[in-house]
Amino acid sequence: MDKKEDKMDAIVALCKRRGFVFQGSEIYGGLAGTWDYGPFGEALKWNIKEAWYRRFVWGKRNMFKVDAAILMNQKVWQASGHAAGFADPLVECKKCKHRFRADQIEGDAATKKKCPDCGGELGAERKFNMMFETHVGAIQDDSSISYLRPETAQGMFVNFKNILDTQHPRLPFGMAQIGKAFRNEIAPRDFLFRSREFEQMEIEYFVNPKKWEESFEYFRTEMKGFMNDVGLTASKVHELEVPESDRAHYSKRTIDFEYDFPFGKKELYGLAYRGDFDLKQHSDFSKVGLSYYDEETKERFIPHCIEPSFGLDRTVLAILCDAYTEDEMGSVKEEGKEEKKEKRVYLRLHPRVAPYKVAVFPLLRNKPELIKKAEEIFKTIQKEIPMTDYDDNGNIGKRYRRQDEIGTPLCVTVDFETIEKGNGVTVRDRDSGKQERVAEADLLGYLKERIGGVN
Repeated sequence: MDKKEDKMDAIVALCKRRGFVFQGSEIYGGLAGTWDYGPFGEALKWNIKEAWYRRFVWGKRNMFKVDAAILMNQKVWQASGHAAGFADPLVECKKCKHRFRADQIEGDAATKKKCPDCGGELGAERKFNMMFETHVGAIQDDSSISYLRPETAQGMFVNFKNILDTQHPRLPFGMAQIGKAFRNEIAPRDFLFRSREFEQMEIEYFVNPKKWEESFEYFRTEMKGFMNDVGLTASKVHELEVPESDRAHYSKRTIDFEYDFPFGKKELYGLAYRGDFDLKQHSDFSKVGLSYYDEETKERFIPHCIEPSFGLDRTVLAILCDAYTEDEMGSVKEEGKEEKKEKRVYLRLHPRVAPYKVAVFPLLRNKPELIKKAEEIFKTIQKEIPMTDYDDNGNIGKRYRRQDEIGTPLCVTVDFETIEKGNGVTVRDRDSGKQERVAEADLLGYLKERIGGVN
């Protein structure tokens, strides 16, 4: 596929066709910047979350999971600076009234003054606060104002003291959270990349300020490991040391991990050294002490924070872009005629994140003996590999194509040799299309070996 925009269109179409992602509120014309995940999209998201927990949380004695509320006291956002300064540069066309982020309009100085849609004159740039405002309680006044959180981080900072008091951790330790965040984007774009409702996977890791470099480098390595875990191609990921002029005001050091999306190289993850800014702010505004007492050194200080931040929806998009593949398979050569080639679309998903690891078919759906045996084998596999599908819809070729587009690594077919000769089953590999006969007694071990274990 030559054109990058064509690839994005193909990915969006596949997501709709196979039940990965749908436009939010689609039957009412949609709502810009919102997306609904279908059965396979939700399964992909869950597998990514599990890989994240496995890499960063499970088995770590110094990592604590939390799930903070989406609605928080408005003072949280005043302390963090979001209420006053969480804004994007907005320009509006004087002719068509369309609005744009000024920093996303491409071209020279003259072009940036013209509307990308109608060519009309753009008005003066102004700041637009991206937080969704709401009211809590029956009476709507200034005291009832709250916001849908624009990030998950602050929910962890305001629970710092609760973790100290209940878990009694020693430095360094972290708080980990996966949750929704909301930003009223001026111009949501590029499918799942920039939307108004999204999910974050974040860690706030608290350290002695004298040892922050050690933890920063640890997470730098671990983030690369996670990208490998979910199957992203290493050559498509780029590490950018963010210069001081582009860093957030509280950041002492930031690294962005960028990915080669079809629409360009864009930020995927971030690793920031936030210093003690957040805990100091919340301590000053709340008048509650958020310091840490080190029993060994007898020092009391406010810990510094390392923040590895992951966008879950952007991860889904990067994985889909990485895995989307077109090739020609299933060619048939008839005597005296040119060879016919059939285009195939498939998702080359890592087995760890594939919605289904295995699919089981009866060769024909109208043969009771095949169906009975296929269901028996399906139940046996599913006990050991829960993410296994049973599929008898349509002919065998259509089932293969459907499972290819879902990204299922292996397909098991029960045929007449299975029944009549006890000659095992046929296992087909998604990527190569090759089929191999496997004895029924060896099947589970064969499957586990090829999908690399079971999540």
